[in-house]
Amino acid sequence: MEKKYILAVPNFSNGRDKDVVEKIADTIRDREGVKLVSAEPEHDFNRTVLTIIGEPKPLKEALLDMAAKSYELIDMQEQKGTHPRIGAQDTIPLFPLSNTSLEECIKLADEIGEELYEKHGVPIFFSGENARTEDKKSISFIRKGQYEGLKALLEDKEDESRESRQPDLSKDGKLDPKLGATIVSADLEGLTTYNVFLATEDIFIAKKIAKTLRGPSGGFSTVRSVGIKFPEREGVVVSMNMFNCAKTPLYRTFEMVKLEAQKYGVAVTGSELVGPVKLDYLLNNLEQYLGLQGLKKEQILEYHLMG
Repeated sequence: MEKKYILAVPNFSNGRDKDVVEKIADTIRDREGVKLVSAEPEHDFNRTVLTIIGEPKPLKEALLDMAAKSYELIDMQEQKGTHPRIGAQDTIPLFPLSNTSLEECIKLADEIGEELYEKHGVPIFFSGENARTEDKKSISFIRKGQYEGLKALLEDKEDESRESRQPDLSKDGKLDPKLGATIVSADLEGLTTYNVFLATEDIFIAKKIAKTLRGPSGGFSTVRSVGIKFPEREGVVVSMNMFNCAKTPLYRTFEMVKLEAQKYGVAVTGSELVGPVKLDYLLNNLEQYLGLQGLKKEQILEYHLMG
């Protein structure tokens, strides 16, 4: 019987303390049935994204240990960062990768959320295909206001929106002061983080372009984006979370950024992928820019070494 593999792309709210990042990543390393593909600390965002592939049972145990270490080492009362976040172990999203169904990922995500709540008392939001309400399918709805804003809202008994924003699992409907809350989800397609760089220091331009890309403001339904400045490099950045690169290919968002940048007389200087990406998401860019017809994965020599 062929082995089953699930993709997990969790993020935790520390990207600046190397010691903390390594201790959390170490909970995934050197485990049978699990592979840590990459750990991507982001200093300005102050978060780290892990890309993990694993068989269902050992992956579940690894993710539970990872979250426990995040809860131990990160205090949301002290954490600051430019990326939206509500918890020490902010998200644990699962995606079917090989010989695994979406339904299996949904079941595993439910189990992880329930066990984290039982063991640590951490409030849990279920999102994506695990969402208990239609609004909570969107991670941006859950994170609205970030840790500080959501914490205040849930403590305000007069706020009429409080009930719809409460965690699905919690002791009192509030965030934990230290741990915040964790978002657990399963979806068919994984998140791809994609940055496009602009030859300007005007952050206003990056933010305007980011707004045109976002689904809620009339852009791509599978894209969420922000305009930011990375202190370590020249120019500003349009940073995108792309939730379905099969439906919305990378090249389409790249071309849209170039088109919008032209309105401001600004050039695009390049782009980057943060972390690993599926081969299919790169092949459709070759098809677009080279006009290749009928390109198949099997034509990539290295493809035959996989697996």
